[in-house]
Amino acid sequence: MATDYFHRVRSLTQTQFWINNPTRDEADKAIAAGATGCTLNPSYTQKMLDHPAESEYAYKVLDEVLAEITDDVHAIAEFQRRMAKPITDRFLPLFEKSGREMGYVSIQADPILEEDSQVIISEGRLNRAVAPNVCCKIPLTEPGLHAISVLLPEHTAINATEIFAMEQGEQLGELYERTIPKGANGPKLWYSHIAGIYDDYLYDYAKKHEVDIPLDYIAQAGLTVSKKMYAMVKERGYRMSFIGGGARKPHHFTELVGGDVNLTINWVGTADMLLEMDAPVVERIHHLAPQHVIDELCAKLPDFKKGYDEHGLHVEDFEEFGPVMLFRSSFMKSWNRVLDIIGSRR
Repeated sequence: MATDYFHRVRSLTQTQFWINNPTRDEADKAIAAGATGCTLNPSYTQKMLDHPAESEYAYKVLDEVLAEITDDVHAIAEFQRRMAKPITDRFLPLFEKSGREMGYVSIQADPILEEDSQVIISEGRLNRAVAPNVCCKIPLTEPGLHAISVLLPEHTAINATEIFAMEQGEQLGELYERTIPKGANGPKLWYSHIAGIYDDYLYDYAKKHEVDIPLDYIAQAGLTVSKKMYAMVKERGYRMSFIGGGARKPHHFTELVGGDVNLTINWVGTADMLLEMDAPVVERIHHLAPQHVIDELCAKLPDFKKGYDEHGLHVEDFEEFGPVMLFRSSFMKSWNRVLDIIGSRR
């Protein structure tokens, strides 16, 4: 039996490791290291076009798509699906061996059109057709909630992403309970709380507004909401599973070890570092931040309080919530860059 870090995490706890935006080689390495799932976000194709080991292959696939599809918006979405296929192929044996419990690859569609629930629905249907182990990655905004309510009854596996606030987690859990009858064999539903991006947003806010608060407190902010949301979901019995996303540093993985969670990290800079560190497997998901740290975060950082408090946001505010906008802006930048490349290849 393998004894490296991720295999020990999986054998000693309920925690599983997912790989984020991997190259084909990184996907192979991640699976060998114990990865049980994968996420691909809207920046994936741009990263592959720029990656020294993938650039030639990615441009070949792109040119094939452009020869077939004249509309750039449809072309970029199809390009993303074709780039995802070799990754879904790599995880498919695990998907089949596990009885469809593991081996999923989530694909997120056009971030520019995510305000339109009908676009999310149509793109989700196209994405799920890529392979049986695809789950559709959908932002947890008001349009996203509507799209999820349509796709779930079609037995579409969903990874609800761009979640930062407790209210988002509650709305999603309640939606599943309303949509899928108790006892029914419903599709898998994951909720992705993006702790690392939340921290980035709060760091930037504190710097811009000259907030007098220790940076060590902010480093606990995103994970504090992650742990509170995880506890809420378990307590209420919502039929959905946790994904920890947006990792920036190893602690965004190690602080959630011990939970029934799937933690998504990049291969370079996080997964490889954790393998090299080979630290002891310690269950830390129930180790909470001290109350005085939470009190100061709530008092000095308004968008932390909105995320930490139950009912701190209204559904119509999800899309304009600061951390959501920061996260999406990075995706839009990558998506637009690929659109520019498409224009230059025409």
